[in-house]
Amino acid sequence: MMTCGIIGLGLMGGSFALATKKYFKKILGVDHNPIHQKEALKLGLVDEIAELKDLEKVDVIIISIPIRGIISVLKGLSKLNLKKNVTIIDFGSTKESIVKNCPKNIRKNLVASHPMAGTEYSGPQAAIADLYENKVMVVCDIEDSGEVQKNTAIDIFRFLKMNIKFMKSSEHDRHAAFISHMPHIVSFSLANAVLNQEDREHIVTLAAGGFRDMSRLAKSNAKMWEDIFRENKKNLLDAIEAFKSELKIAKNLIENDKWDELKKWMKKGNELHKIM
Repeated sequence: MMTCGIIGLGLMGGSFALATKKYFKKILGVDHNPIHQKEALKLGLVDEIAELKDLEKVDVIIISIPIRGIISVLKGLSKLNLKKNVTIIDFGSTKESIVKNCPKNIRKNLVASHPMAGTEYSGPQAAIADLYENKVMVVCDIEDSGEVQKNTAIDIFRFLKMNIKFMKSSEHDRHAAFISHMPHIVSFSLANAVLNQEDREHIVTLAAGGFRDMSRLAKSNAKMWEDIFRENKKNLLDAIEAFKSELKIAKNLIENDKWDELKKWMKKGNELHKIM
């Protein structure tokens, strides 16, 4: 059995720790937040809290922090005396900037991955043992990873009962902008629009299931999503423009009383859930 170091003990890192207790013989946790350190130990997510240098002795390193932090950590790891065949797996929500900025001396050790899983909650207490089960793990630019690292990562993902998909990092980032990042922008926009127009009493009184579902993502960690939006700026702007175009179509149909056409437009949207 291998040992593992997890950098970032929030929802994603904490859930990974819970899910792999039987896979690894020992799990070390690294987190700059002392509160997260204490909570992770109290909840039994990790066996001990460690520093980055302590990861020289582990077999697998998971990096589950914001994107710019991942890039910084990779540079730090490149200066350590890591095990030759250590497998480094990052969980960044965008991939191209990470793989481009990964130091060359550890590029083969890196398996650039993005688990399509999560909730709107954060921190060690949000960890869920089955968070990754039956979810998609996107693995990018796998041809640049070493054979040992590729096989190790795939074995871990299969242990987590994940569905593995391979694609280019640039391709991933464009798809993620439309399917993951834009919905968050829409949810934040909806939340702000309502807060700016309605008093809190009416929001509490009238908010039903539809509004709660649409605004749920607005509970997400603002700092983390600012980082994601920054790193995927161009693709996100393209996605926002596409969304604006659809809103404009709906607005024009409503303004001009074109109800039959509006119904056809909505029925087209119904098709999405037939393929999900």
